[in-house]
Amino acid sequence: MKRLGLLRHAKSDWGESDKRDFDRGLNDRGRRGSKVIGDHVRKHGVKWDQVIASPAERVKRTLENGLPELEVEWDKRLYLASTDTILDVLRECDQGTEAVLIVGHNPGLGDMVLEMVAPLNENDAFDEARVKFPTAAYAVFDLEIDSWSDLRTGTATLTHFKRPRDLDSGLGPEY
Repeated sequence: MKRLGLLRHAKSDWGESDKRDFDRGLNDRGRRGSKVIGDHVRKHGVKWDQVIASPAERVKRTLENGLPELEVEWDKRLYLASTDTILDVLRECDQGTEAVLIVGHNPGLGDMVLEMVAPLNENDAFDEARVKFPTAAYAVFDLEIDSWSDLRTGTATLTHFKRPRDLDSGLGPEY
């Protein structure tokens, strides 16, 4: 069995209109959300053998603010990656690696939640995650595979899902 984690970057700063999308950092809410979810990831207790992330500025700042202790591999393919691209990156992981955390963007991460879970494995966590995979959301899957090269859609069970608003009500939706 393998374990896969998905972490979406925290709320980005749309006020930086002079910057291209790739270079946008985090706003105040994003900095707060990244710390809250980072604390949760640590407390959740999964030891991530490998962390692979998009090199976009908002992803870098999410990890820097929330999980600065993690050793990260930056992979340009994860910038706005589709599920297929994320799967390709994962299939290249060392077969001895048991737990991989991917840090990136929607819509790819949200789509991946929908595509990884087989209908027979849908549960309450999946029902929550399929509604929306918001900024700084964190999901963990157990995969019924022995090798990353065997990774396919429909091979996972979502075992954990948290959003910053689940941990701090002040980080709920803005209306």
